[in-house]
Amino acid sequence: MSLVEQAIARLKNQQTGSKGPVLGGSAAKAVVPSTVNESEESAKAANRLVIDVNALRAGGYLPEAGKDRQFAENYRRIKSPLIENARAGDTAGGQPRIIMVASAVPGDGKTFTCINLAFSMAQERDISVLLIDSDVAKHHITDIFGLRQRKGLLDALTDQSLDPEALVIPTSSRGFSILPAGGRVEGTAELVSSNRMRQIVTSLCARNPRRILLLDSPPLLITNEGRALVKIAGQVVLVVRAGETPRHAVQAAIGMFAEKQAGGVILNQVTVGLTEGYYGYGAYGTPDDGP
Repeated sequence: MSLVEQAIARLKNQQTGSKGPVLGGSAAKAVVPSTVNESEESAKAANRLVIDVNALRAGGYLPEAGKDRQFAENYRRIKSPLIENARAGDTAGGQPRIIMVASAVPGDGKTFTCINLAFSMAQERDISVLLIDSDVAKHHITDIFGLRQRKGLLDALTDQSLDPEALVIPTSSRGFSILPAGGRVEGTAELVSSNRMRQIVTSLCARNPRRILLLDSPPLLITNEGRALVKIAGQVVLVVRAGETPRHAVQAAIGMFAEKQAGGVILNQVTVGLTEGYYGYGAYGTPDDGP
């Protein structure tokens, strides 16, 4: 039985859920640590982004009205092991508070998953989430939240005088902030694989010990940037579109990171009985699973 087939079988036994996650705009109870001073917080408050839940829902980035509770439960199961690993501290596989949400190929629902996982994690009482638009070629997160004109990751990568923390944009959803992609530049693969990139994510982690970095990454099999991000991620979550993503593509993507980095696989748009568009969660198999 293939990797995807095994995960689907596991999900059918659970018999819950639908397409996705938790809604934005809710007040998560994140705690601001003492390492962030009051002047920084005041400046960020003036720069706060108001989350428009209705616009996100209309754009297809949040679940349909009436399905919030169902999707919230799905994402609760997804986030729990990731948060547990993040709280465990540094491991040989890297900083587990740096979680990369990836896919093998485009169109698997990676960005949708990343947004909703971020909102769900931010509802934890003692966790804050920084969603980083690391898909620097497409800028999906940046465009969805209307942050095209804001400086972000690429600006910090090209200008070492910039403090990446100053580019973080807080939102009206407490515990949830965003680092946009920033201005378009050439040579993004080299920038993402640079020592400066490591310095940035290390700094963002160190500034707030209760912060989880959630990286919306490019597809692993078609971009050099995605492969570079694997090297700095402590956990990698792979989004797979059931019935669409080829098994060999899933296996190839899994082969790009170490077993100790494996955070799980999310199956998008699984059909379970009469329910369609289900997001499910399972453990990784190995690249040679199945006949």
